[in-house]
Amino acid sequence: MIAPLKFECFLIDEVILVGDQRFQQKCHFELFENRQHCAMILATHSLEVMKSFCSSALILKDGRGKVFADLELAANIYATL
Repeated sequence: MIAPLKFECFLIDEVILVGDQRFQQKCHFELFENRQHCAMILATHSLEVMKSFCSSALILKDGRGKVFADLELAANIYATL
């Protein structure tokens, strides 16, 4: 049996948005329930995912980034890009 990987921080691409419903449920459980004690950086273009799972947002434009604690403001700015 293979032991689960243990990391303090995960970098997650939009893997949680692909696949069928069963795969998405497995991803959700493994990332947001089973590893809720870990830090995560989630790369997504989905404002719904960002609002559901993130506590802050980093918006990148022209090689520069800005962090927002206000997710609504981040979503509004992102929508103008």
